[in-house]
Amino acid sequence: MSSKKLFIHTMGCQMNVYDSGQIHRRLAPLGFSITEDINQADVIILNTCAIRAKAEQKAFSFLGRLVPLKEQNTHLIIAVGGCVAQQEGHRILSRMPHVDLVFGTQAIRRLPQTIQRIAATRCRVVTSLSIDDFSADTPNTSQLSEFVTIMRGCDNYCTYCVVPHVRGRESSRPPDEILFEIKGLVANGVREVTLLGQNVNSYGQKEGLCRFDQLLEMVNDIDGLERIRFTTSHPKDLTKEMMGAFKTLEKLCPHIHLPVQSGSDAVLKRMNRHYTRSHYVDKVALLRQVLPEIAITSDIIVGFPGETESDYEATLDLIRQVEFDGLFAFIYSDRPNAPAVRFGEKVAEPQKKARLQAVLACQEAFTIKKNQAMVGSVHKVLVDGPSKSAFSELGTVIQENQAIRSQWSGRTGTNKIVHFSPASYPDAPNQRLTGLTLEIMIEKAMPHSLWGRPISHPNSSLGKGEQTHAA
Repeated sequence: MSSKKLFIHTMGCQMNVYDSGQIHRRLAPLGFSITEDINQADVIILNTCAIRAKAEQKAFSFLGRLVPLKEQNTHLIIAVGGCVAQQEGHRILSRMPHVDLVFGTQAIRRLPQTIQRIAATRCRVVTSLSIDDFSADTPNTSQLSEFVTIMRGCDNYCTYCVVPHVRGRESSRPPDEILFEIKGLVANGVREVTLLGQNVNSYGQKEGLCRFDQLLEMVNDIDGLERIRFTTSHPKDLTKEMMGAFKTLEKLCPHIHLPVQSGSDAVLKRMNRHYTRSHYVDKVALLRQVLPEIAITSDIIVGFPGETESDYEATLDLIRQVEFDGLFAFIYSDRPNAPAVRFGEKVAEPQKKARLQAVLACQEAFTIKKNQAMVGSVHKVLVDGPSKSAFSELGTVIQENQAIRSQWSGRTGTNKIVHFSPASYPDAPNQRLTGLTLEIMIEKAMPHSLWGRPISHPNSSLGKGEQTHAA
């Protein structure tokens, strides 16, 4: 198995991105290196998402397109992992005869031995889908930012969600194991980590480990680490201690993703979310009291079974009341094993689509308002590298400034994308900008990003709110 090429196609959430990295690291000792050319691959792995019907459909569509490759190369190994693999199991092999391996969300450690077995015997395998050890391998990485899984599974059983069924019950990693992984990442040049879990706010409680805010404090003490992010937070478990961490931990970014899903108490109850609208609004108010500059983003599901026009209007009203910095909105779709499949009063597809567009339009006004409020202020931006999306949103800026030949980008602590021209920062050559933290004056606001001008050297003295306003 020496000098083999591995192609991984990742769908879905950050947890899948993290798992794909672990898959690569597990297979590297067998001689596998990543290829971006699927036609050159000896092993193709599709890491799937089952959270919505459309994602599952895309997974099977991708698999269908691999048939010609398997016909051209009978030694090609095609594997399916992730949530669809966990959910469908043997049915994938029946539906897709060219697929060789189906492995569950918690069977990554066994992947090298399974791949070797398939290569030697040309058998087709569905691995055990039971819980496996999920200790991580620390990567030798060139990335500035990396994901770190701190827990797997979920115990909340929201009625629309398949996560407990495909990723198992909630289980937290020991703090020392998490800290060891992050220290290894920092030693390899990582400046920012995002701690992952389906509900990070309940970290460690089942196992009698430390609280999540206490884990954050330990991560905050790691030398060389610059920024800490986390996702996702369940509102019912967001404590005052956790909120206080935003004020006391200097490396914790002033941004929280706090999914609300609906503005209607009736819908929240059917969703089994364990909080009311007023409880959610109160926690948002406390967060802004602790740190007025904090950015708050959320998730909304439209068209949940039984959602009335009044329920939908309550969601729009909540968006107007909270004024989120950003919002991810989705149309409800039935998922296997989720209780909501059995709920009556399904909302018609045209109505769901209309409600989705109205929710997105309502939020867009507040996103633009928040971005425009940043014009004239100075923010610390960790530079990711050359911008991959600047031209799509910066057409007007580029037309106004013909001197701009290239654009770079990074993110503020509040997770706002900021584009800038390296020509405006003469203190460092372009190739050295990646990884620097620059103070950038925000000069223009676009619907989904910002444009700015670097004004000072990194490691300056902006505080926790990390912004100042120009005189």
